[in-house]
Amino acid sequence: MRALLGFLPWIVYAIIATGDQWRYGAITGLVVAFALVAWDRRAGRAWDEIVIPTSATVFFAIITVVSFAWPETSLVRFGPALVNLWLAGTAWGSLLIRRPFTLGIARTMAPPEVQEHPVFYRVNAVITAVWAAFFTVAAVALAVVLGVDPHATVLVIAIKALTFALPALFTVRYPKIVEARYS
Repeated sequence: MRALLGFLPWIVYAIIATGDQWRYGAITGLVVAFALVAWDRRAGRAWDEIVIPTSATVFFAIITVVSFAWPETSLVRFGPALVNLWLAGTAWGSLLIRRPFTLGIARTMAPPEVQEHPVFYRVNAVITAVWAAFFTVAAVALAVVLGVDPHATVLVIAIKALTFALPALFTVRYPKIVEARYS
């Protein structure tokens, strides 16, 4: 549950940033992300445990600046796709530097002897790759849908819900499958 809290800035943004309200969604997302990072750091959480809220802070800082500097930009139309593109970049980037974004979170839940096993890293790399793939698929699907019909709200919500729920389900189930295989 704690890991899902890291997605709160993105959820808040999605709720608020409709139509011309994207500026307020960006500001609110930035405030929520910054508060989460500050709260987590004060609680002693390591940076690798809070990759998603840290990434959200950077994203919403950029989007807030853009929303004030270029309020009429056509990028606003593709906001949901940009969110997923950023998250995909975060996930793929974490794999590229061999620090899957799920690794820090998983370390808080696993005993030290498990954390040192190579399978632990592999499980997290696979989980992160699944998230990265779903973020990428969502970004492309949302860009296409919003390019064709920017008012296809039901379809946008369905894409976002599916591309979040499916990797979340995989994240819960996959470690149990691997654990059963090695037990």
